[in-house]
Amino acid sequence: MSMSIDSMASMLNTTNTDATTNYNANALKKSLNGVSSDTSADELMQVCKDFESYFVEEVLKEIKESLMDDDEEDSSTSTMTDYYMDNVIEQVADQVVDEVGTSFTQQLYEQMKRNYNID
Repeated sequence: MSMSIDSMASMLNTTNTDATTNYNANALKKSLNGVSSDTSADELMQVCKDFESYFVEEVLKEIKESLMDDDEEDSSTSTMTDYYMDNVIEQVADQVVDEVGTSFTQQLYEQMKRNYNID
């Protein structure tokens, strides 16, 4: 399976109305679109790590949504709770990628390095 910037960016097309998710997706799209044969190996590794972190973050958000009951939540505190929960999930996703995500990140990095002829 070949992974390219276009296929990674297409995964970020979202209909999610969550502002934090959309901001993160747009920032990641910008990083992905900046990858070229002139990109350094370190920059490419960071983009791959950011992509994996975003992916893990989205999985964790889906798990949270499936476990939480919307009826139990007061609407006045819902927005603040969601904001802080999204920040916590983002931090947890980064930590998961740092601690156990090296295999996927490395595979993605190697493939993109070949695809874009990055030294």
